[in-house]
Amino acid sequence: MNKLQFKGSWNEIKGKLKQSYGDLTDDDLAFAEGKDDELLGRLQKKLGQSKDDIRRMIERL
Repeated sequence: MNKLQFKGSWNEIKGKLKQSYGDLTDDDLAFAEGKDDELLGRLQKKLGQSKDDIRRMIERL
C-alpha cells in the first residue's frame, strides 16, 4: 500500500484498528502526512509488534 492509498483509506483503517484493539485512542492513531514512521512507532510500542508486522496488519484491513 503506497502513501496515497494509505492516506485515502485512513479513516476506515482507524475504525478497524479501534475495533480490533480497543485500547487504542484517537491520539494513538493521529496521522499527519509525512508522519507515518512516527505513527508506526506509536502502534509498535502500544501493540508490542514489529513495524513490519503492523504494516502487514494494516494492509490486510
